[in-house]
Amino acid sequence: MRFFDIIVIAVSLAMDAFAVTLGCAASGQARGPRAAFRLSFHFGLFQFIMPVAGWAVGTGIAHLVSSWDHWIAFALLAFVGARMIYAGLHPDAQRCPDDPSRGWRLVMLAVATSLDAFAVGLSLAMLRVSIWYPSVVIGVVTLTMSVIGFQFGTRLGTRFGRRMEILGGVILILIGLRIIASHLPV
Repeated sequence: MRFFDIIVIAVSLAMDAFAVTLGCAASGQARGPRAAFRLSFHFGLFQFIMPVAGWAVGTGIAHLVSSWDHWIAFALLAFVGARMIYAGLHPDAQRCPDDPSRGWRLVMLAVATSLDAFAVGLSLAMLRVSIWYPSVVIGVVTLTMSVIGFQFGTRLGTRFGRRMEILGGVILILIGLRIIASHLPV
């Protein structure tokens, strides 16, 4: 597999993580360098692990995974997005558990944004491509794009305030709907 092909795959897989970190930072729910590190590191790590896991599983259960992965990703993104919208519309709601860079929320976001990478790993197994180099590139590109998304989101959040929290939730739900739409028959 050529380096250019791997970069194109990595950038396309990283777009969801970029959008999620942008939304989390813009909403003001994730603040500061520690939150940026946690989000970017975990998104990059999961984008590295999921192709390896998909490759390891191989083609034996590909039909089972491909028939449900988009629904799982949608459910996770919609859940987190709905909570962000709720928090944006109800400023008096408790804010502490809503930090998307901590706990189960971070895990849910990392899994939701990396399910496509699992499918890529399955595809690479079918092509008999070595998985380690593409997985490292995918992880590093995702980490880098997540840092960039966080920086952009922080600037937007400072400018537009609570409206960005609502927009961040809407973005997560739209990403989930895009994932569903991409799996619908044409």
